[in-house]
Amino acid sequence: MIDLVALRALAMVLRLGSFERAARELHVTPSAISQRVRALEDRLGCMLVVRASPAEATPEGARLYRHFLQIELLEADLREDLQPLAEVDPVGPRSIPIAVNADSLATWVVPALSDFHARTGDTVALQVDDQDHTREWLKNGTVVGAVTAAAEPVAGCRVDALGSMRYVAAVSPDFRARHFDGRSLAEGFRQAPMLVFNQKDLMQHRFLTQAAGQDCVPPQWWVPSTQGFLDAALAGLGWGLHPRPLVAGMLADGRLVDLCPGHSLTVTLYWQSWRLESARVKLLRECLWRASSAVLEPGA
Repeated sequence: MIDLVALRALAMVLRLGSFERAARELHVTPSAISQRVRALEDRLGCMLVVRASPAEATPEGARLYRHFLQIELLEADLREDLQPLAEVDPVGPRSIPIAVNADSLATWVVPALSDFHARTGDTVALQVDDQDHTREWLKNGTVVGAVTAAAEPVAGCRVDALGSMRYVAAVSPDFRARHFDGRSLAEGFRQAPMLVFNQKDLMQHRFLTQAAGQDCVPPQWWVPSTQGFLDAALAGLGWGLHPRPLVAGMLADGRLVDLCPGHSLTVTLYWQSWRLESARVKLLRECLWRASSAVLEPGA
């Protein structure tokens, strides 16, 4: 059996990123945390923590962290079942780690989390990444679920379709006039500045191939924020793909225009989560599905 006291110490180091913060959370000294983690490493015969800033899990440490999260969720269910026998939950609210993409966070995830918090009192620790990469957080064991564009399940996980997010190339009217009036789409795209979220973002390039029949390398703005991305479009800095639900009102009132009517890019989203039958994971899945169905298009 793995020493649960040592396992909790390891989990707190990985969750909070340092031995000092883990010590404060568990009301012990940093030396005690270090000794517990070291004893666990000695017993298992492998390194569990990369002692950097922040502290990071080795592959073996990530597997143990996932094991701890599963224990924590099952214990939460048990405490709830036994609550009539106790006046106070000695542990209190939990923070459940999940991974989401930035556009979902900006359009429909927050109402889901509000619903979940109202029902449980628990919070959620968000890891934000590109929708093509969020399931990597599931693979390394640091989250219990992920909003992802990947339909292929991670080992040990279930997949639930959420719906499709439609993206349109929205720009300011002035930007379209400056860069596209009197030019073909291909000519305009070759010289018009393009908004890119980050190095992982390939959506604009896929759209170029679809709408203009070719990819190209125009001037680029890197704007790693959904709100910043939108603000840049409103300011006329560049063109980029925006979630249709986020810009629908601005397209209606003329602050933005659709650069390529009839062309859009659709991303189907899924919720991948552990197969662990935890009441909280199940409830979180239900809250996410309810909120996504109000915003995303069906037919995923």
